[in-house]
Amino acid sequence: MKGPYTIDASVFINAFIPSEIGHQKSKALLNFLKSEGIPMIAPTLLLPETAAAISRVYNDKKLAIRFAEQLRAIPQILFVPLDDLLSRQSIGTAANFQLRGSDAVYVSVALRYACPLVTLDREQYDRAAPALKTYYPEQLLEIEK
Repeated sequence: MKGPYTIDASVFINAFIPSEIGHQKSKALLNFLKSEGIPMIAPTLLLPETAAAISRVYNDKKLAIRFAEQLRAIPQILFVPLDDLLSRQSIGTAANFQLRGSDAVYVSVALRYACPLVTLDREQYDRAAPALKTYYPEQLLEIEK
């Protein structure tokens, strides 16, 4: 398919934390997408979400900030600002698909750019599936390679 793909924070976090189940698949997918220059799209919400998770897991605020800044520097990630328009779209997405707020933002970005969503969140995966293509990292890795 060769992208673009909307990548949920769960995938980036999972790829960073070796003790998480599925770590190797998430890491392999992100490395593959980066090495192949395949476009990724994510809301700017990705940056504080990943920083928060890394800070909580490792109790290291400098590591968390460095990780988020490294994400920001990946050239093939298009960051979509969480502005008023995306916020309004996400309200509808949250209500229509009964998603948590942050999950609705990622689904709204995927819908806006008409691209598949890659996530580890089963609820997000299942509930967004009627409106767009959803993948777990291992599924997309299988398709792309």
